[in-house]
Amino acid sequence: MGKSKRNSPKPGGNRAQRLAERRAAQEQAAQAVTRPFEGMAAECDLVALREFVPSATATLKLAPGVAAERDVVLATVLPGAVAALVRAGDEPVGYVGVQTQFQGADAGADLATSILWTQSAEPGESLNAADAVEGGPRLADVIDPGADLELTVHQDFDWWVPEGVQPDAQVAATIEQAKQAIMPSARLALSPDAVGAAWWVDAGDKAHVRWVRPESEDDLMLALARLHAAGGLHLGEGSRFAGSFRTHGLLVPVFDLDPELHATEWTAHAEEFGARLAEALASDAPLTADERRSRDGLRSRQVTLR
Repeated sequence: MGKSKRNSPKPGGNRAQRLAERRAAQEQAAQAVTRPFEGMAAECDLVALREFVPSATATLKLAPGVAAERDVVLATVLPGAVAALVRAGDEPVGYVGVQTQFQGADAGADLATSILWTQSAEPGESLNAADAVEGGPRLADVIDPGADLELTVHQDFDWWVPEGVQPDAQVAATIEQAKQAIMPSARLALSPDAVGAAWWVDAGDKAHVRWVRPESEDDLMLALARLHAAGGLHLGEGSRFAGSFRTHGLLVPVFDLDPELHATEWTAHAEEFGARLAEALASDAPLTADERRSRDGLRSRQVTLR
């Protein structure tokens, strides 16, 4: 008796297509770089810009070895979610986006490719997708790895259109639509020695702080467990720890906040939490029974984005 062919997908059939797409997704996931911005001083902000900040820009400091033909502005998202574009003008400017329609296995290498593309592209051109090649330039080869980002946070997308230019009706409608979906956001202005990047957002019924941290996930989870067991895992009155998510090799604690308070009113509380967290990170004592229970509970509420 011949073998049953019920488990063999018919070529060209929907099941065959779904299996092919699943295999392609699995292969891409296997090739993905876990921590694409590691080693960059701006790693935490780069992760925030890529994952949840709606509208922000920063002029990049290119590496000394890069032949800079024009300035390059890093942006959360560009029109059409393209990877890069060159804005025409008396002095053309390159723009690169971190939230793009097409994403490769290495977000850092893709960004490096987009930056280099802006230096040779013609004004008015755009790059739909960065096609980084294996062994190609790394982000640390293209921008100064020791430079922080001097960010401008926007509450709209008016910066999509150059100053003094009147957009046509379709572009104006697109900008207005994007503006309606945006949530007020701000980067907490913590002290210069503060670790990571803490971002506030007003989500309507509640506000949040998402604090991207550079420590190893295991070390940070242990420190959070110590604080939780001691009753110190909060940003003060009107806040509560909501959980954490993993993305690009980093752990991001999230706090729910009273939406009646503005971002600036959480700065002092965040500083105090940062000091408590630093003390917990410095401890090498074995976890107590309460701390172990806290750790297990925190892990059960953890979400992985990518």
